[in-house]
Amino acid sequence: MKTDILAPVQYLKGIGPKKARLFNKIGIKTIEDLLCHFPRRYEDRTNFTAISKLKEGETQTIKAQVLARNVRESFHRRGLCIIEVAVADESGKIFCVWFNQPFLKEYFKVGTSLILYGKVERYNDRLQMNSPEFEVLDSEEETGGLDAGRIVPVYSLPDGLTQRAFRKLIKYALDNYLPKVGECLDYDIRLRNNLLNPAQSLLNIHYPESIDLQRRAYERLSFEEFFIFQAALALRKLRRKEKKGIRHNIEGKLEADFVSSLPFKLTQDQEEVLLEIKSDMAAPRAMQRLLQGDVGSGKTEVALISCLICIQGGYQSAIMVPTEVLARQHYERIKSQCLKATKPQGDAINIALLVSSIEDKEKKNIYRQIAEGAVDLVVGTHALLEERVEFKNLGLVVIDEQHKFGVSQRALLPKKGLNPDVLIMTATPIPRTLAITIYGDLDISVIHSLPLGRKPITTLHFKYQEKQKAYSIVKEELLKGGQAYIVYPVIEESFALDILGAKKMFEELKRHEFKDFRLGLIHGKLKTPEQEAAMLKFKNKELDILISTTVLEVGIDVANASCMAIEHAERFGLSQLHQLRGRVGRGERQSVCILLSELESEEANNRINAMVKYSDGFRIAEEDLRIRGPGEFFGQRQHGLSGLRIANPLSQLRLLKRAREEAIRFVSKDPQLGLRQSMLLKEKLLQRFPEYEKLMLVG
Repeated sequence: MKTDILAPVQYLKGIGPKKARLFNKIGIKTIEDLLCHFPRRYEDRTNFTAISKLKEGETQTIKAQVLARNVRESFHRRGLCIIEVAVADESGKIFCVWFNQPFLKEYFKVGTSLILYGKVERYNDRLQMNSPEFEVLDSEEETGGLDAGRIVPVYSLPDGLTQRAFRKLIKYALDNYLPKVGECLDYDIRLRNNLLNPAQSLLNIHYPESIDLQRRAYERLSFEEFFIFQAALALRKLRRKEKKGIRHNIEGKLEADFVSSLPFKLTQDQEEVLLEIKSDMAAPRAMQRLLQGDVGSGKTEVALISCLICIQGGYQSAIMVPTEVLARQHYERIKSQCLKATKPQGDAINIALLVSSIEDKEKKNIYRQIAEGAVDLVVGTHALLEERVEFKNLGLVVIDEQHKFGVSQRALLPKKGLNPDVLIMTATPIPRTLAITIYGDLDISVIHSLPLGRKPITTLHFKYQEKQKAYSIVKEELLKGGQAYIVYPVIEESFALDILGAKKMFEELKRHEFKDFRLGLIHGKLKTPEQEAAMLKFKNKELDILISTTVLEVGIDVANASCMAIEHAERFGLSQLHQLRGRVGRGERQSVCILLSELESEEANNRINAMVKYSDGFRIAEEDLRIRGPGEFFGQRQHGLSGLRIANPLSQLRLLKRAREEAIRFVSKDPQLGLRQSMLLKEKLLQRFPEYEKLMLVG
């Protein structure tokens, strides 16, 4: 039998292969995973309440004996087993009821002593507890067993695992494996930050001796998670600084002429960001910069100017975007903007488009031109990552909507050059203090302001019974000369979820509600040429309304679109709603975004309220983080934060900053992690970030 803490959980007494599959569903694969499956909340059972003192509506703990037991089937619902138990203490009697758990009857023999914990409710003029948690006491036990007379953990569990059984398993693992838990934090770090050791922390996070020790255990375990994550970022940044980059010519005529030819003035934020980028590009090491900016803030203009700086020095640039639609839109826009731009030797700039749907013959020609250096700037999708794409002298990589790409995907394109500069862009902004700690290996630039002339978008919310009011607003906008989007969460309607779909509603709206207007349809299952044809017609004002799914989320830019109606808005995430809203308000028209929903949950309600209340992307991002939590917000592929089991950067920002400072200090003293005190940290880093092994741990 394996006794290592990293052994599969099935080796633990009482589990085995079948139950192990159940544990795997919640990410518990090893014994260490089990110990790190932390409680989601606690129940204070340190004080028993006398039955006579129980209050309706409160959740309380009692210690009582079984007086009588009744097991019966419900006549109203065939097959429903009801177990009713009368229990009493010296002060009074109460009934406890369990539904459809016939196996429980073996526990409730008359005279058995129980600890019961549950909500007290009134039913037929008597107090009762429905499905309370319980523990059977041995005759010798006076204060109760594992769940009695103490602060009790409550876990998130899948169907088939009970709280009582899971607590016993945690207790067994703690008793047998706690000595095997290693310490990855240096003694001086623990001392400076007044941190418990890992064994004390695990013991007191699962079975706290007191509220204060539970708090300290939470702080220690959170600090460790933050520290490991920040150490990884610090190591990556160190490795990048060690590599030589390209010194670009930042004072060339190509970039200056282009900026002066623009039909608008750059905002102050754009100018400041460009100065930061120029400083990076002139330096002898490769730029690694994140550019944050709200939807429509002008990030693409900054990226294009950066590409021209690269081109004027004789290097190639590449812009990678997540969708073909966006790639083609960027390509057409950049091509028209650079029509008169020329390189120092007088040649026109050669701009290419590389997407999967291009025919093989044309692709081969583009591959050849890129390899020969004839292409100065290539705009593309994942197609840029193919092995056949080889650059002659790649100098700058721009990755747009970075959250749409995985970590490994983002790393592939820069490898096609000799340490090119990298500019990563995102329209999902997060507060700067948090961004610094999350993107600790990158330098960060932010565009806060919107271009001059942009008016704030009015956001309205209607319930489905008020749909006609919403449609009336859409018609008003159309009659004023504007255009509208109507967005649905799915292509086909779902009867199971009671959701309308874009395809059916396109036909319905065309025949009835908007029969006097010209409608188009776009969704992800249409072939790229069909999507482009629909969008081109909309852009050319040949359509009044575009019915769509979330393919609109990234990249469609139509200045005349002044209205958007989002159906089943409760089905969308907050950042997704904000991205969709950003498709209107891109011209000089006053624009409106209408949210139609049936609010099914508190979370959905919070999302809708945030959309109506806030228009600033940074404020929206804060709300999204608060509602969803960091793991969901950043996504599984994006950050070490998605692997956080207990730490929360929102509520523990001060702790996160401390962990970051300690990690930077530690890594700077031992950048190869070769010292004895670094060995366990190195193991944990490789365990958490296997994809960064070479980057982090090879000198």
